[in-house]
Amino acid sequence: MSTQLKIKDSDDRTVEQITEHYHIEKQLADQLRHSTQSERIEGSLYTQLYDALFTKVTHHSHHSRPADTSANKLIQQRIDFLQHFMSDDSTFLEIGPGNCHLCREIAPHVQQVYAVDVATEITKDLALPKNVDLIISDGCSIPTEPSSIDLAYSHQLMEHLHPEDAYDQLKNICTALKPGGTYVCVTPHRLSGPHDISKYFDEVATGFHLKEYSIVELAQLFKQAGFSKIQIYKVFKNQILSLPIIFPISLFLLALEKGVGLLPFALRRTCAEKSLIFRTITIAGVK
Repeated sequence: MSTQLKIKDSDDRTVEQITEHYHIEKQLADQLRHSTQSERIEGSLYTQLYDALFTKVTHHSHHSRPADTSANKLIQQRIDFLQHFMSDDSTFLEIGPGNCHLCREIAPHVQQVYAVDVATEITKDLALPKNVDLIISDGCSIPTEPSSIDLAYSHQLMEHLHPEDAYDQLKNICTALKPGGTYVCVTPHRLSGPHDISKYFDEVATGFHLKEYSIVELAQLFKQAGFSKIQIYKVFKNQILSLPIIFPISLFLLALEKGVGLLPFALRRTCAEKSLIFRTITIAGVK
């Protein structure tokens, strides 16, 4: 473990607080990593452990984020991007909404919003617009009517799922979508990671990021779950760039990801962080 932590400007906590967070999250995440699917889903282990994290780590960033996000630049950027996939009469679903900041701000732009999360501690006592329904899930199911959702969205969620549950949740999201509906998934790329609290200590994610993905891995998972069309997106200089994941593009990406992955950790991470394609994955699947 490193004794000299390089704390990012976005985290204003002390070294002691970050270290405490790391040890608590790693211990809780290990319980998830070594659990059975029955324990996670039927036993509501996701809910128990995330509630435990937010209760024990009182300085967690989720506790300090302001409730009023109307002027939040990041939220507005996400809404601007998502408006390319929705209309005023759309039904919008966010999986893993946290404090429901995005759901609150996107509500005026759509007809109905569903916010599906596993944590009760972080979502309690939220004041939400009338067209926003908060649903506590088991971490895998999507408790909405089949073929009822126009646009589903998650940001920094996929990496929190146990690998055994990822396919099931994707399949459930696909079932919830209307024919032609879209699921937009934003998740950190493994090559520029780790991205959870273990980024200060380890070379692979050991906190609640149970699996960080490559583009090709995610595309294969989306295809297996039943999505008919898969694309990756990048926003560059206010322009939205899209690339379909089809042969031979997928073969090129596979070779590129494998090549960068062979680099020594520090070099690999630096190269990936500075690249346009390997910092974050924005992948969309159409039913």
